[in-house]
Amino acid sequence: MNTVTVTILMIITAYLAGSISSAVLVCKIRGLSDPRTSGSGNPGATNVLRIGGVSSAAMVLFFDMAKGALPSYLGYLMGLDAVSLGLIAVSACLGHIFPIFFGFKGGKGVATAFGAMAPIGGVLALCLILTWMVFVLLTRYSSVAAMATATLAPLYTWWLDERFILPVAMLSTLILIRHKDNIGRLRIGKESKVSRKNAIKKPNTKSH
Repeated sequence: MNTVTVTILMIITAYLAGSISSAVLVCKIRGLSDPRTSGSGNPGATNVLRIGGVSSAAMVLFFDMAKGALPSYLGYLMGLDAVSLGLIAVSACLGHIFPIFFGFKGGKGVATAFGAMAPIGGVLALCLILTWMVFVLLTRYSSVAAMATATLAPLYTWWLDERFILPVAMLSTLILIRHKDNIGRLRIGKESKVSRKNAIKKPNTKSH
């Protein structure tokens, strides 16, 4: 099996893995309201935190990151080049954003993207986590933390292992594009802050 065929199969596999909505499944298993129609309406870890608390959000975060990490790491083990790895990682994120199993209505893809970056190295993963945490603590906005981390990720990668700048830049660009609505809400002061309170019934307010 040649490299092109392997890459195509991995891209398809990554998309299908990304299409499994951890947020919807965790909420259903735990008897919580559907994250697509509760809170911010975004099926991601931040919204599950609002709906069901820390433990449920942690489960969603773990599985969403795994959806990006596993296909990317498998591609790396197969010896695929940086462009192929980038396409695989982006495909996993697109699966999360447009899940075929859930009516093509998914989340922002942030955790999946960061998960895809994590196998590059433990130091990079630590830098991403710390950057996100610092910006959340400073601003209380998950969207700001995600965009700041995505912006700095290529710089961290250049510093740690420049071979993977291209796939990381591809993922960072996708994250920033997905947050264009958040940027608009931040400008007018209507962006939701991170909170552990119960969901606010405003499903049309799509925060990260």
